Amino acid sequence: MFRSRSAPRLAAALSSALLLLAAATACGGDDDSDSATTGAGSQASASGESAFPVTIDHKYGSTTIESEPERIVTVGLTDQDAVLALGKVPVGTTEWLGGYPGAIGPWAEDKLGGADVPTVLKDTGTGPQVEKIAALKPDLILALYGGLTKEQYDSLSKFAPVVAQPEEYNDYGIPWQELTEKVGQALGKPDEAARAVKETEDEIAAAAAEHPEFEGATALMATPYEGMFVFGSQDPRSRLLADLGFALPEDLDKAIGDQWGANISKERTDLLDQDALVWFVGDVAKDADKLHKDASYQDLGVVREGREVFVAESTDYGHASSFITVLSLPYVVERLVPQLSAAVDGKTDTKVEQPAS
Repeated sequence: MFRSRSAPRLAAALSSALLLLAAATACGGDDDSDSATTGAGSQASASGESAFPVTIDHKYGSTTIESEPERIVTVGLTDQDAVLALGKVPVGTTEWLGGYPGAIGPWAEDKLGGADVPTVLKDTGTGPQVEKIAALKPDLILALYGGLTKEQYDSLSKFAPVVAQPEEYNDYGIPWQELTEKVGQALGKPDEAARAVKETEDEIAAAAAEHPEFEGATALMATPYEGMFVFGSQDPRSRLLADLGFALPEDLDKAIGDQWGANISKERTDLLDQDALVWFVGDVAKDADKLHKDASYQDLGVVREGREVFVAESTDYGHASSFITVLSLPYVVERLVPQLSAAVDGKTDTKVEQPAS
């Protein structure tokens, strides 16, 4: 089933049987042949040759997009940001965090220009709203940051080409760079996508260069959901820590298994004892107090030495920190980096301040 990914609330993480059309031209569909495709990751030639048709590989095969899409629906929970970054406005988006108009966060709303906000689709826990998606008459459905099942993919493919999550990552595990690049391929804008990725990567790299103390320090992201839930190396939040120069715990993925995140037992709270520990919480004061009363956690060095960072998940900052997109990352880095710097400065009396928003 399509899992609601509302973790960090996981709160933030865990959010039909129709056959594909036989002709893979109008609706994309699975197409593993090489004769009529440009191949995943292909770009228009330097001579100005059209970017279409383009074929993109994914978990359920490959999908061919024959011409530039105009009516785009995003089933992936963060895919709308990449579409907006490339100059298009989806006609439909899928609700995840924040309850923003059109499911467009404040870090991305200037990209709307004067366009109407998209129609917001809800995740009811049973999968995409197929009938409502069909009513929007899409010519492309993006489901990259998501967890479509094969049945759901087949059902949606009746109405338009569907680009599902890639096979090489866990569901909800696609890196934001690759998501942006795949959206760029699908929209016929690979060069624009590459530039957008580089601009955001440059901002992250500049922040890392300004804080050499991050290099080689260890860090982890977690949320007190049904105990203590940690995010694995394939989660976009964890990748941000790595991009800033931090090292994730060596046995992180071994401890949680082949998934983007999982609860850890009381016996493994040692995993939380890192140079910096980022907590996504509902209420900073209340949740910090509750954590500090936990006997298995309260005596760890990360607590005694003030190396905790708390992010209020219900704020714009918290929502942006879970989105982790080409548009949200500059917004996050501006707020997270000062907190991380205070956490790893080696001074026990340094207060890790909360951002204004």
